[in-house]
Amino acid sequence: MHHAFTLADFAVIYSPDFLSHDTGSFHPENAGRLTAVVAALEQAPWADHLDWREPTPLDRRDVDTPIAQLHNPRYIRALEQLAAAGGGQIDGDTVVSGPSYGVARLAVSAWLDGVDYVLETGHSAFVLARPPGHHAVRDRGMGFCLFANAAIAAHYALTQPGIARVAILDWDVHHGNGTQALVEDNAAIAYCSLHQLPGYPGTGHGTETGLHGNVLNLPMAPGSTSADYQGQFEHQVIPFLTAFAPDLLIISAGYDANAADPLASVNLHPQDFGSFTRQCLGVTDKIVFGLEGGYDYGALSQSVLATIKARLGV
Repeated sequence: MHHAFTLADFAVIYSPDFLSHDTGSFHPENAGRLTAVVAALEQAPWADHLDWREPTPLDRRDVDTPIAQLHNPRYIRALEQLAAAGGGQIDGDTVVSGPSYGVARLAVSAWLDGVDYVLETGHSAFVLARPPGHHAVRDRGMGFCLFANAAIAAHYALTQPGIARVAILDWDVHHGNGTQALVEDNAAIAYCSLHQLPGYPGTGHGTETGLHGNVLNLPMAPGSTSADYQGQFEHQVIPFLTAFAPDLLIISAGYDANAADPLASVNLHPQDFGSFTRQCLGVTDKIVFGLEGGYDYGALSQSVLATIKARLGV
């Protein structure tokens, strides 16, 4: 397929190792989520513009220092020991299998690779990793999440040359309580979340604004539509991000706000995420997308495609 114009390469950072975090047969956050997205991306008409990359192996990148900056060393050790003993449950939702500690560390490496790629090339990256991260707090994992991938990536980005401000936009249908808790005291990081409320985990009220006015929570009622989200993007999200003027935007790209998703009651459609992406490109073209939720394989796959397609401009 030949185009009269050249498309920027778009990195997809993925490893089959992410499939070995085993949550059990009936858990919504399962390996099939990634295989569905991979299959859809490989069949996309613009598949030849994707730059598939393996995450930096753990013996070639120190992920433990950035993880330990945000997570309690006692929690990290407990997670390592639980996995080493064959696994178990952190809470009713959050499962650890034998490989999960290593896989969660590799997911962090992938998110850090996403930051590196975007800062080095000016192109975008989609971190197609699991487990997700935005519910993980300093002392424990929860809500399917083990390490706070987006928050770790934001803090890491601030250590890179020329990066003074990093914004995180979380469009997962659930509030990223972990991300917020781990960045809200840092004036160099802004966090904006749209999420269903009431809904899990029950945090993210509009009154939570961070220590520096650097947090914007936009609770969405169950049944919210594309039009409701569009209004919030136009009047709240984009003005907030634009005013912050980030040198890098990290998107906690959860796709469980789709109407088809079994875990929430918001009525978005895959093409809406393309629209959100195009609007974010008006803030900065340095965007790292990282997978969070999204549990209907079809809606998830089509939403990831809509996101990348919007960034490619095809």
